[in-house]
Parts: sequence; C-alpha cells; structure tokens
Amino acid sequence: MSSRRDDLPPAEPAAVPPSLDPLAGVRADGDPRTDVYLTGTVFLDIIFTGLDSAPVRGTESWARGMGSSPGGVANMATALARLGLRTSLAAAFGDDHYGEYCWEALEQGEGIDLALSRTVPGWHSPVTVSMAYEGERTMVSHGHEAPPPDFAFDGKHAPGCPPPTRACVASLVPGRREPWLGCAAGRGSRIFADVGWDDSGRWDPADLADLEHCEAFLPNAEEAMRYTRTDCPRAAARKLADLVPLAVVTLGAEGAYAVDGRTGETAEVPAIAVEALDPTGAGDVFVAGFVTGTLADWPLTDRLAFAGLSAALSVQEFGGSLSAPGWAEIAAWWQQVRGYGASAAGAPGVLCRQYAFLDEVLPAAYRPAPLARALPTLGFRRPA
Repeated sequence: MSSRRDDLPPAEPAAVPPSLDPLAGVRADGDPRTDVYLTGTVFLDIIFTGLDSAPVRGTESWARGMGSSPGGVANMATALARLGLRTSLAAAFGDDHYGEYCWEALEQGEGIDLALSRTVPGWHSPVTVSMAYEGERTMVSHGHEAPPPDFAFDGKHAPGCPPPTRACVASLVPGRREPWLGCAAGRGSRIFADVGWDDSGRWDPADLADLEHCEAFLPNAEEAMRYTRTDCPRAAARKLADLVPLAVVTLGAEGAYAVDGRTGETAEVPAIAVEALDPTGAGDVFVAGFVTGTLADWPLTDRLAFAGLSAALSVQEFGGSLSAPGWAEIAAWWQQVRGYGASAAGAPGVLCRQYAFLDEVLPAAYRPAPLARALPTLGFRRPA
C-alpha cells in the first residue's frame, strides 16, 4: 500500500538559493504552472572517485574521494531545477533513511515539486555505488521495483498523464510504450527523450515508436549509429531527424551535433576541455541545458553550447544530481572566460566568441548562494 506526502502542507523551499529565470522573457498569462515534468526511479548514489584503476578481484581498493547524493531520475530533476525551471517529479521513495534524505534534498534543497511523488511503506530505496576512474565510471546497483501507485495523476485522462506542463523529459525503454507520453504531447507538452542501452542487441528503430510524440531525441553517438545502421554519428543524426523534429547526438569528447528536421538547420559545438572528477550524470545535465535553451527560444547553436557547458561544469564535482551547475557557476565561468577577450589566441578566444550569448542571459551582478554538494557521510553532524 502506498502513501503520498502531499496530504501535508507543502514545505517552503527555504534552502533554495535565488535563481535566474531563463524563461522570464517567454512567460505569459495562462501558461502552465510547471515548466518540466519527469518521472522515474530515484536512487541513493554513493560515489567513489580517485581510483587509479578498476577494482581487481580479490583485492581491496581505496578511493581518495567519496560522496553521496540523490541519483537516477533525480539527476535530471536537479539539473533542471538548478537552471531555474519549475520542475515536477513523480517518483516512489522508500520509507527508510535514504528515502527521507533524497526527498528532503530534492524538495527542501532544490525546490522540486514532489506533489506527485509518494512514500512506499516497507520498500527500501534503490542504491547505486559508482566508481569513477580513467575518465569513466562503473556502477553497481540494487533495488526492487516499486509497487504501482494507487492513484492516477490526472483522472480526466489516461492513467499517469501529468498535469499541463511546458515540457516533459522521458527516458525511452526499447520495445516498451509509455502511454502518458502521447497524452502529454496531446495536451501541448514538448517531449524531450533519451534512451537506455538496448541489452537485447536488436537496436530496432521500431522499438522507439514513442518518438512520434517527441520534440527532440538526444542519444549518444553509439546509440544513434546502432539504431540507424550507420557508421557516422552525424549521418545517424540526419537519419534520426526523419523520425523526430530535432535530433541531437552527443559525441563525447568531440562535443555534440544537432539536426533540425523541420528547417534542415544543423549545428555542431565542440566539447569544453576540463579535468573530470566524476562523469556521473553528465548526460542528464546536458539534456537539462538543452531543454532550458529550447524552452527559452535560443538559437540551435547556443542551445548546444549551453548544454555542453553545463555538462562540462558538472563533471568537476562529485555525484550526478548535486554536481549539476547553477547560474552561479555558469556566471563565474563566463566571467573568467570573458576576461581573456574575444581576440585572445587559441581556446580562450574561441570560447569567448562561442558563448557571447551569455551576456544577454546573465545579469551583470548575479551572486546567488552556494549550491549543495554530495556528502561523504549521510546524517553526519558537525561539532558545535
């Protein structure tokens, strides 16, 4: 039997730092109260970094760094909220300490609307241990599927159909349809989707039938090439643009490439070179940045650049969700880059020209409070 926490008065998100509203210029009377809706599984992530190599069977490895934070769908929800989007998350939470921590971190710490989420008595929180080394990460997860909710999100429509919202973010599962996507799209929501790895090995484009409801599809290069039977990620993006209005393919260290199937416009932006501490959640942060720019009606190249910047800043912190940058980090980075000047030689000058659009986005004096970061030990109390 499940229970919802929204039978209590909604808590005031007092801990949320003031945030820039990237959609201020496009908001109008009668718009949905929510900017982005998403649903999925929330994990407690425990992250180990500073490993010199992969763990070896029969030995003990010591990590030089550790952090804990909400993970899974919480990565995307937090990234969206930190960029100033009014975010609603529908998820199950365990009634254990991990579940309480994740709920409080998301609702109180990030200002995410959890009115459609629920606590499940007797169900323990899913957990993922992530080990970062050699620029990648290996994960071990444990959890059980949560029982289905005993309520519909919107009784006037299909079960699970979210309330009106500007956009929804979905992670497609090969071969499985999600009825709520068609319902949401029919009510005017713009659907942004990525996809998980196809363990079946089929990589059948027919398994992505829900793309018919989507505004944009954002796979990585390997996924895009496998679904399109191509050997070039840019060619894959062009073929995907026949299935969805906007195809965006992430190219790892090379950046990202996008094709607008409606106009024929293409854009490519190189990745920003940074020293990565933990790549967990970088893909989610990229999508959040792209969604933000799209809802704000930025040009395609600027959207790609902003998504890449958001992801680059995130990999320099622990964890997936709490590594997501806010406008403070973005403003600090831009101030540093702009100091070189557009005429500077090499990478600084290129970045200064590539990101000049941030001058119109960021106010001259933006100084929000510092963001929360992943904690080494949950429940730790500093001495008085």
